[in-house]
Amino acid sequence: MSRLGFFHCSSAISARDVTQRMKLFVKNSIVLAGFLAICASVSAQSEEYGRVISSSPITQAVSRQQQVCNAPQSGYAAPKSGAGAIMGAIAGAAIGNSIGKGNGRALATGIGMIGGAAMGDQIEGQGQGSQCAVQTITENQLVGYFVRYEYNGKQYSGQFASDPGPYVRLQVVPMNGR
Repeated sequence: MSRLGFFHCSSAISARDVTQRMKLFVKNSIVLAGFLAICASVSAQSEEYGRVISSSPITQAVSRQQQVCNAPQSGYAAPKSGAGAIMGAIAGAAIGNSIGKGNGRALATGIGMIGGAAMGDQIEGQGQGSQCAVQTITENQLVGYFVRYEYNGKQYSGQFASDPGPYVRLQVVPMNGR
């Protein structure tokens, strides 16, 4: 039995075996040709490096809304006048007096007066804390780098997303006809 390529020559090989092996050979040849074509195109593009001459950050002004609060100017809070408690007591008593009849009305008036006084006192105290306002803040935001580099004796420039460092990686693709 002798060997020719991937065929075995013997009298035991049928025509069907030869046909199947030929189909396999053609299929493998097509796959190999495709692989070689891809390798040829990849080798036509080569990765090279250019020497960075300068790299300058590119910034852009960005505005945003921010709540800014100012603390009271001194650690001492002004004393309350009591006007809030008095106004709250009067309002609470009036509301309580409108509820119920007889002794229930008197009880509701008393509860309304006490609750209104507490609430009015609390409301008066709120104006003495910190004061807040919405302000527009403008900040510079980094958007990329303007890079000058040298490759093959010539100088080039471009915008990059990040600082490339001392060398910039280039992908060189030869052009046909030039």
